[in-house]
Amino acid sequence: MKMKSIVMTCLLAPVLAWCGAVSAAPGSHAAIEKSLKQALPGVEIGEITASPVAGMSEVLVGPSVMYMTNDGKYLFQGNLIDMKTRKNLSEDRRNKVRIAAINDLGEDKMIIFPAEKPRHTISVFTDIDCGYCRKLHSEIGKYNDKGITVRYLSFPRTGLNSPSYDKAVSVWCEKDRKQALTNAKTGKVLPKANCDNPVREEYELGNAIGVRGTPAIILEDGEMLPGYVPPDRLAKALDSK
Repeated sequence: MKMKSIVMTCLLAPVLAWCGAVSAAPGSHAAIEKSLKQALPGVEIGEITASPVAGMSEVLVGPSVMYMTNDGKYLFQGNLIDMKTRKNLSEDRRNKVRIAAINDLGEDKMIIFPAEKPRHTISVFTDIDCGYCRKLHSEIGKYNDKGITVRYLSFPRTGLNSPSYDKAVSVWCEKDRKQALTNAKTGKVLPKANCDNPVREEYELGNAIGVRGTPAIILEDGEMLPGYVPPDRLAKALDSK
């Protein structure tokens, strides 16, 4: 296979992982689907499309972007980089998949602090007990004043069925969720409650799209900014896109 101007940086995948150039035999989407289903029973296989590399297809597995030889024999997990433009083709694709997955979740499952005059919308995976999450929320008015609407999704860093998870559920069960979230982030103890809630779903979504810490800020184009970003700097970054 001629790599031409594209190089692949590979990470060891859980299954069928291999790094390097191969001479892929002609294949079909059926071969890829069959191979994945055999290796990962129950896996959610999304769109399968041609990749920039001959003999290889791009495969969406849930919200994850992977690459597979058309004969279904080898799976690549990593980044495709165009050496001519220095553009990370994989990250561009991940961004699109990431924001689509968040939007598919639906705003009815988010706690939203809208700007009066909205110019941008960010989605923030947040944890009740995270210090920088609390700092970000303490400036929520400044983000809104900059025209930035903030959509919160829960991501309890200590995992499911932890104290942080319970706090996120309790916030969701309150009638005024915005005020409850503000109270919880300022250290007030909310009555423990349980109800139908999206906390587990949002936590699992965060893991699937690469959230590893909080706050994780997802921009409108799907780019992820890990960590706290001050309102002024974030507004400039959004305006520059």
